[in-house]
Amino acid sequence: MILGIGTDLANIERIAGTLERFGDRFRNRVFTEIEQNKAERRADIAGTYAKRWAAKEACSKALGTGLRMGISWKDMAVSNLRTGQPVMELTGWAKERLDAMTPAGHEAIVHVTLTDDHPWAQAFVVIEARPVSGLTQGTPSSM
Repeated sequence: MILGIGTDLANIERIAGTLERFGDRFRNRVFTEIEQNKAERRADIAGTYAKRWAAKEACSKALGTGLRMGISWKDMAVSNLRTGQPVMELTGWAKERLDAMTPAGHEAIVHVTLTDDHPWAQAFVVIEARPVSGLTQGTPSSM
């Protein structure tokens, strides 16, 4: 079952200007160390940050809160699997919100996809609740 859907569109040039103007103050307020390391290794630094910015905005919308109610930017972090697929990890208040909106007997899966076409970066986040493995309607999964 779908618990939440969020999307965001970020302007890469706007993020580039913010990076130029505020530098580490902006990076350290919004992005985790892993996100910063990833972005700083890329040819398109601003585009990488913009996609992650959009993902955090999209995730906050999927959580039904937007960036209020105590969610910190760093409570939502994008990393990549070895295949390159982006994944979203939630901590702090964002994780608490996710846990509160997940029905009993279910686990939450946060799906994220990122794309960019200069000057735009876009993200979609879908939060899905799946029944906990091994149990279906109270019966063993081997049946």
